[in-house]
Amino acid sequence: MSEAKPLEGKTGVVFGVANKRSIAWAIAQAWADAGANLIFNYQGERLKENVEQLAGTFGADVPLYPCDVSSDEEIDGFFEKVKGHTDKLDCMLHAVAFAPKEALEGDFASTSRDAFKTAHDISAYSLVALAQRAAPLMTDGGSIVAMSYYGAEKVVPHYNVMGVAKASLEASARYLAYDLGEKKIRVNCISAGPVQTLAARGIAGFTSMLKHYQEHAPLKRSCDPAELGKTGVFLASDGAAAITGQTIYVDGGYQIMGM
Repeated sequence: MSEAKPLEGKTGVVFGVANKRSIAWAIAQAWADAGANLIFNYQGERLKENVEQLAGTFGADVPLYPCDVSSDEEIDGFFEKVKGHTDKLDCMLHAVAFAPKEALEGDFASTSRDAFKTAHDISAYSLVALAQRAAPLMTDGGSIVAMSYYGAEKVVPHYNVMGVAKASLEASARYLAYDLGEKKIRVNCISAGPVQTLAARGIAGFTSMLKHYQEHAPLKRSCDPAELGKTGVFLASDGAAAITGQTIYVDGGYQIMGM
């Protein structure tokens, strides 16, 4: 008997794949394995080749298009191209975040106005902008999944303005969940424990953070990309049909600990 594929026949868009270590890629792989057809964005020509190679592992004709999420024109252009492939979307992954490097060093009190605006525009407002365009295509309902981190809830030294932007992302997900609920569109965040990614390497003290999880999390570890992929499949599937506006922690249980 063949294994049931919970996302068979569904179509999803994936924002945020940078390389094979990206959490976005782990979730994209899991969605594809679960039967979904995917359409990818890439951020600038520099990343195009990476995304092309990865998406190519699903077949030669997997669509991918440029989309800088800080540009409404590029977002509009991306979704126009999506409409050339499908008239219906079922799921969307938002795994997009950015803050200038200098804002992730030193103290939060030194954050510049420009760094604050950039971090919130790309890491939080982009979820709203993408949901505006995706929702009209989710004619049978759908699932929007965004990636967050514990720094949204508690202070993580050096995470700085990104923690504040992730808090904004999580609040945006809740308000979107309320607005889109009547259309049977669910919006949830996955708050991942530390994972070795390109983005993580930009955070000062990342190695000691991993060690801290190994010492303090109930499961004595953080999480691995495949586990995040499985959570992504669950949230996009009918199994999560009554779950919306939530932040799901996939972090070895670290979030429950007081000390």
